[in-house]
Amino acid sequence: MDRAIGSIAILGGGTAGWMAAAVLAQVLRGTKTTITLVESAEIPTVGVGEATIPPILDFLRLLEIDQGQFMAATEGSFKLGIRFDDWRVVGERYWHPFGTFGPSVDRRPFHHIWHRLRAAGDDPRVEAYSLATALGDAGRMAFADGQGQGPLGGMRHALHFDAGLVAKFLRTYSEQRGVRRLERRVEGATLKDDGFVEALVLDGGERLAADLFIDCSGFRGVLIEGALKTGYEDWSDFLPCDRAVAGLTVRDANPPPFTQAAARPAGWRWRIPLRHRTGNGYVYSSAHVGDDEALADLEREAGKLLTEPRILKFTGGRRRAFWNRNVVALGLASGFIEPLESTSIHFVTSGLMKLLDHFPDKGFDAANIADYNKALIAEYEAARDFIVLHYQPTRRDEPFWRERAHAALPPDLADRLALYRGTGRIPHRPTELFTELSWFYVLEGMGVRPVAHDPLVELSDLSQVREGLSGWRRRVAEIVQAAPSHDAALDMIAGRARPAA
Repeated sequence: MDRAIGSIAILGGGTAGWMAAAVLAQVLRGTKTTITLVESAEIPTVGVGEATIPPILDFLRLLEIDQGQFMAATEGSFKLGIRFDDWRVVGERYWHPFGTFGPSVDRRPFHHIWHRLRAAGDDPRVEAYSLATALGDAGRMAFADGQGQGPLGGMRHALHFDAGLVAKFLRTYSEQRGVRRLERRVEGATLKDDGFVEALVLDGGERLAADLFIDCSGFRGVLIEGALKTGYEDWSDFLPCDRAVAGLTVRDANPPPFTQAAARPAGWRWRIPLRHRTGNGYVYSSAHVGDDEALADLEREAGKLLTEPRILKFTGGRRRAFWNRNVVALGLASGFIEPLESTSIHFVTSGLMKLLDHFPDKGFDAANIADYNKALIAEYEAARDFIVLHYQPTRRDEPFWRERAHAALPPDLADRLALYRGTGRIPHRPTELFTELSWFYVLEGMGVRPVAHDPLVELSDLSQVREGLSGWRRRVAEIVQAAPSHDAALDMIAGRARPAA
């Protein structure tokens, strides 16, 4: 008996569905496995300006897609990080940039050198040691030089793009590689005696059977929840925002190479610069502001929306299992963490990469499925804690923010904060998405100061350390001065883009 997966059905298009189709078509090319994606034009997708993090480039490399070609097709722009405005107090801002932050000194993490400098009376600035921050502030763009040393060696970037155009691009890519698309409405699913999904029930009564099902049906979770009753873990106590209003506005005159996340009285607002337009949204707590007022607030700050505004209702949290029997949930069907750190697209790619690492046969080994779920649950929960961190140390005085400042924390986050405040150390586990540096940027930006730092940095001669850092600062300033504007960099990469295959 052939135990190999012979057929895969993907329920739902949109970004998640077509990302899944593209990856599976690429990896399974040359096999007998058939891939069918079912979507309905009657069911709208959540397509808005989207921001990503650097692993998106690994996704493009896996698919052998030219970055310039992809950006041209999706109104893409570059992203060097996120600038947070007004989070601790109104009028302050801080950065969560990508890439290298200062040089290592005697193999110690630079943030411990940072704490030592402050203890010695210095006033270090992130923009002096983070090339991405300095470039972002100047509206310029630079790329890694491949040398591994100096500010350019560790340079990293991500992308902004129109999520609807990404789905369209990947649909073409997938269909060229044999994926079959059915434009049908799914009425439900039939189950086998063992509880596994047997087939999708399409409008008109037709059935689509498959060995493996990928649920990309959005918040509804038609298979993972509707058919299999997997359950949902509600994180509202930690993540109280439950609404978002989103739309597009005209292009910024000089689109910056970063995402803006600005705190507002009942939540926060995003601004994502695309090539020809700007993505805008307001994530908020419906207990503190109504939908009409939220939309009015967004348009007052962002300008008149070019598209019909969309009100999205959600509950922060995750499925109790991302993979249940022969159904794997991706995208909004798997869970939702507000997009403050641009994790939505990443969790689709992460789920897909972990699926490839745990790819099943028709036996659907229970231990294999459990290991997949364990890994993804750990990644989700660590990301949740990182998002919660942005709210807790605030000094804003609106009711929403006062509640956040005094809210209970997830236990692991409380432990991390205690360790950092006492020692300056930031624990990091290999399975986590966000690095020590990411945690440092937010802790520093939100005014969390440790009372001590790594005692081993005291072994370095401070005068020599300062001399070395002076050279680093000069190099950062030189690179920024010579770098092209963000617009010029976009024009350059568009000119180098390979034609679509």
